[in-house]
Amino acid sequence: MILVTGGTGLVGAHLLYKLASKGEKVRAIFRNEKKLENIKSVFSCYTNNYSDIYNGIEFVKGDILDIPSLVHAFKDVEYVYHCAAFVSFEPDKYVLSRKTNIEGTANIVNFCSSNNVKKLCHVSSIAALGNNTSNAPINEKNVWNPEDDHSIYAITKYGAEMEVWRGTQEGLDAVIVNPGVILGAGIWRYGSGNIFKRAHKGFKYYTSGSVGLVNVDDVTEIMIKLIKSDLKNERYILVAQDWSYKQFLQHLAESVNMSPPKRQASKFLLTISWKLDWLKTKLTGKRRVLTRHIADALTNNNSYDNSKITNALDYSFRPIDKTIKDIGSNYLKQAQ
Repeated sequence: MILVTGGTGLVGAHLLYKLASKGEKVRAIFRNEKKLENIKSVFSCYTNNYSDIYNGIEFVKGDILDIPSLVHAFKDVEYVYHCAAFVSFEPDKYVLSRKTNIEGTANIVNFCSSNNVKKLCHVSSIAALGNNTSNAPINEKNVWNPEDDHSIYAITKYGAEMEVWRGTQEGLDAVIVNPGVILGAGIWRYGSGNIFKRAHKGFKYYTSGSVGLVNVDDVTEIMIKLIKSDLKNERYILVAQDWSYKQFLQHLAESVNMSPPKRQASKFLLTISWKLDWLKTKLTGKRRVLTRHIADALTNNNSYDNSKITNALDYSFRPIDKTIKDIGSNYLKQAQ
């Protein structure tokens, strides 16, 4: 039996399709019945006749923070894909982020160990990698400096990795993947899918930074290959290409038949924008859209070295231009 946490999210839903369509015996944890529609929406991106595949999955209502629900979820489980996480850069969400990402991962690791799970695959992020001290691409050996100015998301994803490494020290076999921005179709209300929705409304500005991008199909295929391989107790960067935000937003706009942004947002404009966004949140109580860390990321020009995974699995990533074009096409079909 294979257990997937976070099955109603982008990576989890695409992973469920890959596993179930191959006839694997799969169990998925979910918290909210309404979010099961996310899985159906993702499945429909692969085929219109997905009901047999969907019905072949065993769904268990539970929560990675609810110990009793995990007791049932882990029954007879041999392999675990831990995709569940809380994604937020809002400082006031730190406690929730820490509880979900660190405590939740600790629970999964503990259950893996106590149930003699053969292997765990944990979905982390490039945010959990150490910052660069040179112009060289960031790789898996970059050292995390706790004194650096990290976002709450980065801090809690790094903390989650520490729980996985603790598990490996206690005898658990595990692999960690560190994806960049994951692009995939089927979920348009939030996450990277929402970028296509925003692109369809039109972008006014682009920024001076760059972003590491990867297709969700690459992420899920690599996760499956890693679980089935003899590789263990390693982490792997999953970034297909590093693109400038100008190039990224241009391709996003074109994929949904819109004109690309023509003006670059200066650092000063971004600073004013995140401060106004902070003020709006204080006055209205609405969630933050732009934080200081997001504004900083939009002007950073980091690059990422994916050679460790490409060499380990002899793997070739899908090109990002085709990825965006295909997802944009799905958006125009599904979200209109």
